[in-house]
Amino acid sequence: MGPDLRTTSLLIDDRILIDAGSGVGDLSLAEMSAIKQIYLTHSHLDHICGLAFMADNLFDLVEDPIVVHALPATIAALRAHIFNWVIWPDFTELPDKQNPIMSFKPVEPLVAETAPGSLQVTPFPVHHTVPAVGYSVLGDSGVFAFSGDTAASDTLWTHLNALPRLDKLMIEIAFPDEQAELGAASKHFTPSSLGEQLQKLQHRPLLLLTHHKPGSEALIESQCVRALAGWDYHHLHRGDLIEI
Repeated sequence: MGPDLRTTSLLIDDRILIDAGSGVGDLSLAEMSAIKQIYLTHSHLDHICGLAFMADNLFDLVEDPIVVHALPATIAALRAHIFNWVIWPDFTELPDKQNPIMSFKPVEPLVAETAPGSLQVTPFPVHHTVPAVGYSVLGDSGVFAFSGDTAASDTLWTHLNALPRLDKLMIEIAFPDEQAELGAASKHFTPSSLGEQLQKLQHRPLLLLTHHKPGSEALIESQCVRALAGWDYHHLHRGDLIEI
């Protein structure tokens, strides 16, 4: 959080959202109303905080509930700790249980779902401090994958290597190499740890790097020059448009 900074939100073809961080706040009411499906990677606040405000904004503005896809553990956390009538109203019961603003749908890792636009969205398990998944998105024009928050995980590379192609991979680097111990404890990559793990990837996608901790961006970017030598990569910023 900070000037010109937002937490994770990916808008796909105007109708699908992967994670609902503070970036949701950059959308107009009309843009929010167009979203039909939301896919959450995990329950941490920087990936779900926008969901609460989005549901509130859209009260009385949508005819069908927004379907929130997530792991059962993530849904349980949201029900217990956010949409519990203490921190925030339960919008799966508003305006009433028969006509809610929002509904939850559990996902099962490695089971693909068809999303608006005939996209195939597949959750895959990753290694984080809470139950978490990434998502691959297959369309007619290409394949995109987002790791979510993760550290070293063979399941990540196994799924990505099994894809027919991989054009762009959005993956996190949270800490500089000097904080490798913190990265290991919090299950996040550093430039060096990501560079080592990428040797397991058989595809050669454009890397879209995200989740840099504020104040560490310049150091992380300088370390990526060495750690990701030979890879084509881009450090993501608010409002970047990714075309597949």
